[in-house]
Amino acid sequence: MSRLRTASGYGETSEEDALIPSVTVPKVEDKMFIKKVGGYQIYVLFLFLITYLLNQLDRYMLAITIKPMAQELEFGDKGCLLQSNYSDVDIGDVKCDATSEEKCLNTTFGKGSASRVVCEWNYNGQGFEYQIVAGPVFIVIYTFAGIFIGFAADKYNRKIMLASCLIFWSAMTLLTGFIKEYWQLVVLRFGLGFGEAGCTPFVASMLTDIYPTELRGTALGIYNWGIYMGYSMSYALGNLITAADINGQGWRWSFFLSGIPGIVIGILIILSVKEPKRHSATKEAQSAESATNTRQDDPICTRLGRILKPFLAPSLIIAILAGSVRNAAGYVFAYNTQPYFTSIGQTKEDIAKYMGWIPIVGGSLSVAVGGFISDLVVKGRGIYARIAVVIVSLLLAAPFAAGTLFFDPPYAFICQIPTYLFGEMWIGITLAVVVEIIPSNIRTSAVAVYLFIISNIGGNMPLLVPPIQDAFENAGYTKSQSLRGALYILYPGLYVAGAILFLPAMFLMKRDQQSTQNLKDLSMGDSQDISKPK
Repeated sequence: MSRLRTASGYGETSEEDALIPSVTVPKVEDKMFIKKVGGYQIYVLFLFLITYLLNQLDRYMLAITIKPMAQELEFGDKGCLLQSNYSDVDIGDVKCDATSEEKCLNTTFGKGSASRVVCEWNYNGQGFEYQIVAGPVFIVIYTFAGIFIGFAADKYNRKIMLASCLIFWSAMTLLTGFIKEYWQLVVLRFGLGFGEAGCTPFVASMLTDIYPTELRGTALGIYNWGIYMGYSMSYALGNLITAADINGQGWRWSFFLSGIPGIVIGILIILSVKEPKRHSATKEAQSAESATNTRQDDPICTRLGRILKPFLAPSLIIAILAGSVRNAAGYVFAYNTQPYFTSIGQTKEDIAKYMGWIPIVGGSLSVAVGGFISDLVVKGRGIYARIAVVIVSLLLAAPFAAGTLFFDPPYAFICQIPTYLFGEMWIGITLAVVVEIIPSNIRTSAVAVYLFIISNIGGNMPLLVPPIQDAFENAGYTKSQSLRGALYILYPGLYVAGAILFLPAMFLMKRDQQSTQNLKDLSMGDSQDISKPK
């Protein structure tokens, strides 16, 4: 038996009880909390939002520019493509979907002397070499570096480290515009992952110290707008700047224009943001903080063991696994949106026209509304109610995600609006759950561990696209149909799988919350018995 400090005193708990995540029920009387937000808090949140925007813009620029980049650097798979000097309107019913080079080069439009070859066998921006540089090359260093950066952040100045990471990854993006070989892309992508690893762990930790509990879910939701703003901007910049062909350098200027702003914002963070005082998110987290007793001069292995201890709770294990599955669906579609719509005949301008604003509107509303709703439902219920919001939102989003693949444009693009509106609520909500459970003295490192898990599982899932696509092709489907089939499995399919996994996590979290409450009641009863006169 061990003794854990509770909000009202000391109570007896077993070693198994120590693995129950600390949860809290915010007081219902916390009303009008918007009045607690000052101008500085809004300013810092805005800077962090821009930082995350640049994080996502720089990360996904590769997915948007991959086809012209692959053709210039000569890597990845080849396929039958429409020649750049023709459009679908020019060739009528002719399709460049041949599965062999010979058939592709014999595909013509017109009859007799007016017949002309309209297709070419060229690099299509797909294949294992693309998926490996988009996924594992970035994800492995991103996640491993995040943990060790988190160790440093629990000891050193977080705003300086955040700004340094921002400047570093922006420099990697800028240099990508100068590459001449595939291996150079791999090295810079590796560096990008290292720099971006320092974004969300630092920001989540600082926002938790800047904002009160009752506004934390909303603040993290607004911060997560950066995902969709940056993702949408990658379509606008990547497609339109590439099409503009500035100075004859096409896709390269997309990286030039994406990398420069981050250097400026990094300097601004250093000069204008104050390092917030660290404090625990909840009283229970303070108790757990005493239990972890993590000191900054402890060996790394000792600290890592203490950081990982909260993750041994079954409820948190299943919740993170569910989040990983949902995250996988996002990675798969994000890195295959441009190749998919290109494969069904959409031009760069067509894709930019829709994807340049739909993620911003749908995704931003989703995380803000999701954070707000979860902040409301958690009152009087506990954090398990946040998970219920995630489950409902994913089940609502799945049919629309399938509709994106089933319908032809523009209806395919329109289906993305409700997909984002419902399907992206999980991000801010699950992050809020993690930071509310974890003690403040290990919070940054724990967030890095959380991101390590969901990013390694989710970020490597795109590697399944090529083999599944090959299986469909071997069954006689075209490349476009095969890619669609793979995405059906790994996009809406994973939405449903994630929702199913979140369900037991919700019930286990509710059980943990009740166990914590029972310990409090028992401790309070013991205190009252001691105080009674004999």
